[in-house]
Amino acid sequence: MPIIILILVLGALKFFEVWKFAAMSWWWVIGLMCFAFIWFEYIEKIFGLDKKKDHKLDEQRKKERLNNTFNKRK
Repeated sequence: MPIIILILVLGALKFFEVWKFAAMSWWWVIGLMCFAFIWFEYIEKIFGLDKKKDHKLDEQRKKERLNNTFNKRK
């Protein structure tokens, strides 16, 4: 997510020609966009980072379900 915010900020600063960003090349923004695309489409999937949050949420639900089941029986 931080890379998306960086792309938006750099794009806005370049578009509105703020300070030294006016002289910056658009290729920096386009390069960051390409890097973000590669990161989210390939690198995250290779390392399993896209599923890590889902697995944590599933484990939490499982623990809550087990606690509720065993606490009701007592």
